[in-house]
Amino acid sequence: TGAMLLLGASYPLLAHVAALTGRPALIAASLCLLVVLVLMPALRNGRPLAWMILAAAAYGVYVAVASGQAVSLLMLPPVVLNTFMAWLFGRTLEHGQVPLIERAARAMRGPGAVLADEVVAYARGVTLAWTALFVVLAVANLVLAAFARPGGLLLAAGFDPGVSVPLSAWSLFANVLSYLFIGALFAIEFIVRGRRFPHQPYSGLVDFTRRLAAQGHLFRPGSSHGRPGTELGPKGPAG
Repeated sequence: TGAMLLLGASYPLLAHVAALTGRPALIAASLCLLVVLVLMPALRNGRPLAWMILAAAAYGVYVAVASGQAVSLLMLPPVVLNTFMAWLFGRTLEHGQVPLIERAARAMRGPGAVLADEVVAYARGVTLAWTALFVVLAVANLVLAAFARPGGLLLAAGFDPGVSVPLSAWSLFANVLSYLFIGALFAIEFIVRGRRFPHQPYSGLVDFTRRLAAQGHLFRPGSSHGRPGTELGPKGPAG
């Protein structure tokens, strides 16, 4: 929804400002905002467990702020989120699975849609590209967070690596550049796909984004990625 998109877009900005200023209230607010975003669907459905998790997370953030470890805690989401996204895309590249981008392409075309062989191959390549990007972002965020000063993960664990990365540099990469890289790949792939396969079931970037958002269930961990038997017939023309 629009509210979730707005909250999601505000998180990296709030986290960046929190890291630069070091203000505990901003750090706590950014962490709690992230938890709310993750739990939003369950919270809307009024699930008691989601509210219990939210309360426990809020208490955990309070303890971290009180103990002076809030900055270190702020460094974990970029690593965890990018690792999760790499797994989400990468697991669909396993044998017998439908690559996530191929599944999204089929869903946009409706039940029983068939894709040309070159479209299937392209979708697999795009899924691999997204997996690789998220792996690189996860590793880069982990390395920068480990050597950040102050509040780096190694320092928080009691180790002084001797070499350090300014906290501002970590935050710039984690909360600004990472999202620019993601946006750049999204835009570049959209342009390349439009040139290679001009006949698409959407009319432009806005319509494509709307249709993709409507298939959000495909990007949930519990969704099935097995190759549907109804889609194994002769391939139709690329659409």
